[in-house]
Amino acid sequence: MNSPSNAESGPGSPTPATTPPSDSGASDAGSHTAAPRPLYWSVWRELWENRSICIAPLSVAVVVLFGFMISTYGMPERRRGVLLMDPAKQRSLIGEPYDVAAMMLIFTVFIVGVFYCLDALYGERRDRSILFWKSLPVSDLTTVLSKASIPLVILPLVTFVIIVATQFVMLLWSSVVLLTSGLAATTWTRFNLLEQSLILLYSLIALALWHAPIYGWLLLVSGWARRATFLWAVIPLLAITIFETITFNTTHFIRMLGNRLTGFAAEAFDFQGQHNPDIHSLSQLTPGRYLSTPDLWIGLAVAAVFIFAAVRLRRYRGPI
Repeated sequence: MNSPSNAESGPGSPTPATTPPSDSGASDAGSHTAAPRPLYWSVWRELWENRSICIAPLSVAVVVLFGFMISTYGMPERRRGVLLMDPAKQRSLIGEPYDVAAMMLIFTVFIVGVFYCLDALYGERRDRSILFWKSLPVSDLTTVLSKASIPLVILPLVTFVIIVATQFVMLLWSSVVLLTSGLAATTWTRFNLLEQSLILLYSLIALALWHAPIYGWLLLVSGWARRATFLWAVIPLLAITIFETITFNTTHFIRMLGNRLTGFAAEAFDFQGQHNPDIHSLSQLTPGRYLSTPDLWIGLAVAAVFIFAAVRLRRYRGPI
């Protein structure tokens, strides 16, 4: 039977709707389109705009490797002397160049994090790009959190990858140098790269959490100061220190600042006595003690206050 045509419909009857052919695959794909991820892309934006986040530690790693290669001249003779010592001394002396390389890179990345935070909110006000970024559907909270994630998340990950790669190249080079003397394996047996990498990852996480209020304070200053962000970040701390010393003849504030810079180690590790300050075993990690430290949580609370204040400042601050 033929279906009735439009001509056979009465004048009062509704006209049948014409359904255009549709591609079911396209509609299904459209219905499953991923939602925008503003925080994710905001972090990528920070990485694109701040190449020093990767370039600075990579440059230091190249210098470290170059210096290490020069220092391996005469290594076979020195290694024979080291192997005559007790096992703890062997492990300490053989692992010393690798520890020095790690410390230099960690210090470099900390400096990068400090100057990044000082310029993170100040820079966009100085070059007036804040007008463009505020025109996008990205909240001030998302923007500030993306900037805070650089020193707290991205830089520790970048540092970990670069340090492990640097130490691996150092191990390979020392093996090549010691190969003819039959001592190539002595480095690998006394410096466990896998174990040291786990210790390094734990150290970087503990350090980033401990330094969170420092980065939060620098972000707050970056969002408030109209010029000379470094001076505005340092002068209030010096003023409080001088005021406390003159008025109360105490040094609690400056000691608190010193503890905030380096105090994490005493809580995060068991150094097994003052005469054994190195970390050579996973058994020396004390995450339970570290996570139960009041200073850690006080610092994180202060960092949250600073970041919230930076968000409020960005909401009402315009270009310089």
